[in-house]
Amino acid sequence: MYIRKILVAIALIGAVLGFIFVYYVYNAVFAPNTAFQNEEAYVFIPTDASFKEVSEQLNPLLDDKATFAKVAERKGYVNNIKAGRYAIKKGMNNNEIINSLRSRNLPIDISFNNQETLSKLAGRIAAQIEADSSSLLNSFTDEAFLKNSKFNKETALAMYIPNSYEFFWNTSADGFRDRMLKEYSRFWNETRLKRAEAIGLKPIEVIILASIVHKETAMVDERPRVAGVYMNRLKKNMLLQADPTVIFAIRKESGDWDKIIKRVLYKDLELDSPYNTYKYAGLPIGPIAMPDISAIDAVLNYEKNDYYYFVADVKNFGYHKFAKTLSQHNVNKQEYVKWLNSQAINR
Repeated sequence: MYIRKILVAIALIGAVLGFIFVYYVYNAVFAPNTAFQNEEAYVFIPTDASFKEVSEQLNPLLDDKATFAKVAERKGYVNNIKAGRYAIKKGMNNNEIINSLRSRNLPIDISFNNQETLSKLAGRIAAQIEADSSSLLNSFTDEAFLKNSKFNKETALAMYIPNSYEFFWNTSADGFRDRMLKEYSRFWNETRLKRAEAIGLKPIEVIILASIVHKETAMVDERPRVAGVYMNRLKKNMLLQADPTVIFAIRKESGDWDKIIKRVLYKDLELDSPYNTYKYAGLPIGPIAMPDISAIDAVLNYEKNDYYYFVADVKNFGYHKFAKTLSQHNVNKQEYVKWLNSQAINR
């Protein structure tokens, strides 16, 4: 009888301990462990991050930091951390959080447009992925890569077609650059290549001209006409005489890419630069900006017209007045110069 009581007592104690153990395990592994009110929160885990670094990001998001650390250790996450962007949803338990951090790296949409230099592009991309601007710029200008991909430092900007792309946040600088080369090749599909051949330009020449068209007018519906003017000039072996190329040359020579130039002066036209289309015939040696796709397609499908000149239309801002003859152009230009003077725009 006495032994039976002892056995019953042991069984009861075991049951209680078992219940406590199960309760602890349940709370540690399966009970909700989030401390934020939004539907989800995101953590960005750097490459080669330690568990301590991960914990510092997670701690503000967790109710119970100690149980998370124990479960992470039991599941082997402590020594198997993966870089990336991960979502923690409200109400997740430790098990779900760790599973998310181990296998659900979420992509992000990266966008860029109208960057005038590789340096500015690097800064724009660095604000969106893990790679910093220095490593990106080094990757963009790597001589071996440029040679293998048939670009150079003057034409390299043409490889980056402005758009929105899906990337993982922890993409490396080289990974980003290599993907952009693939996107460039994809952009120049059979249709665009045939169109470029039909108008007598190589893809890189199309982008160089498109960069000028892009800078000349922000009006998408006017770009094919502007492109038509420049194509007419190229066919006649006339100087392009594009003000945006002079502005680019001035900025490049000064190193001040943020310099604001609203008016090109006669003295500027004498600047000795391969980008100065008032001084050198044909296209510049590289793009003067990153043209929109609309500008590229405007060149590929330029308007066939008889215009050789154009100047800003002061009565319809944003658009231009086009002329077939120099005499008519001079009349239009005089109106524009008069307006500049009235606004005291001297530079």
